[in-house]
Amino acid sequence: MSESKPLPYAGTHPEARLPYAGVRVVEFTHMVMGPTCGMLLGDLGAEVIKVEPIAGDDTRRLLGSGAGFFPTFNRNKKSIALDLKKPEGLEAALKLVASADIVSENFKPGTMKKLGLDYDTLKKLNPRLIYVSHKGFLPGPYDHRTALDEVVQMMGGLAYMTGRAGDPLRAGTSVNDIMGGMFGAIGAMAALRQRELTGEGCEVQSALFENNVFLVAQHMMQFAATGKAADPMPSRISAWGIYDVFTVKDGEQIFLAVVSDKQWAIFCQAFGLQELHADPRLATNNDRVRSREWMMPILRSHLADTSAAELSAVFEKNELPFAPITRPQDLFDDPHLNATGGLAPVRMNDGSASKVPLMPFTLGGQRPGIRLQPPLLGEHTEALLREVGYGAEEIAAMASRGSITIRPDPLGAPAHLDSSTKEVR
Repeated sequence: MSESKPLPYAGTHPEARLPYAGVRVVEFTHMVMGPTCGMLLGDLGAEVIKVEPIAGDDTRRLLGSGAGFFPTFNRNKKSIALDLKKPEGLEAALKLVASADIVSENFKPGTMKKLGLDYDTLKKLNPRLIYVSHKGFLPGPYDHRTALDEVVQMMGGLAYMTGRAGDPLRAGTSVNDIMGGMFGAIGAMAALRQRELTGEGCEVQSALFENNVFLVAQHMMQFAATGKAADPMPSRISAWGIYDVFTVKDGEQIFLAVVSDKQWAIFCQAFGLQELHADPRLATNNDRVRSREWMMPILRSHLADTSAAELSAVFEKNELPFAPITRPQDLFDDPHLNATGGLAPVRMNDGSASKVPLMPFTLGGQRPGIRLQPPLLGEHTEALLREVGYGAEEIAAMASRGSITIRPDPLGAPAHLDSSTKEVR
């Protein structure tokens, strides 16, 4: 797999490195939360070593909604496959940890301690180590429970707010897993800065439940401010008069918003609704919120025979907020994402190529890109073991005993991705 040139750090000489270049991360992670943390640090320049079991991360084989997990969250990483239940596999892991700045893990409570890879053990080996632990709950009454994104959405108020009354509904993506991993990375960044000041590492803890509570804090504080419980989003009283999905010509749908008195005047002028603009019952945004019951049917009827494309053109011309109702797969062809470099070619589990969204920020006007494609299972095992002192014969013997995997997976040699296409050459 070809490697793209690393993105220079913002505001420095073009030859400068990414901000976390030189930082080594060893991650014992799977699924989404832990891998997201490593991906973020890897995108920003860290060397991220993914320690996988001999059979590989399960997300290499998931079907359905998990089929895209591995290529989404494991770019810019190296793979070493070790049997941590065998002494020589564990010894190899400890040698890697001794060379690391950060260890990241997201296994259930107690797993890392049983392996001898918990923070209290590893900090004796490496006092400067930063240990990022991703769990379902921070330490407390719930910390023994098994958590999933959907579990904490249900118990943390997010599913209640997303669904209709009496019909709790999980959000349409792994919001807590992804954000929990991001907060783990932010904690690691803070701990690196703290280490510069103190010379010592520390443990960072990030959790799904607490992340979910952070997400619904605005609804908690709405109750604190008003004494009234927040209604689920489908039945809430909107803060704005027009903030809705409209079904228009040929059954198409489009989201339209008018969120200020100035925008209301522009909207009415653009669509020939001068009588409504002159109606004193609709003079202010709050007036329009109170009048939605009779106002919205009039607006829906007025716009029903206009196509979504025509509405989009008028709203865009007049700088009014609007959005097409887009399916995730449609985003591969989004002109803005493709024009701005927001999608990059990535190797899929079967060796084919697709595009994947990059981090949603820029450094010096550029997106941090993909330097290393999602690794093949054990792709870097031999090189990493040599780096920490193992010889060729020793590595071969460990492989023969099943303690490590040094062969690439059945895809064979890395393929070259052409950035202009979704095909593999």
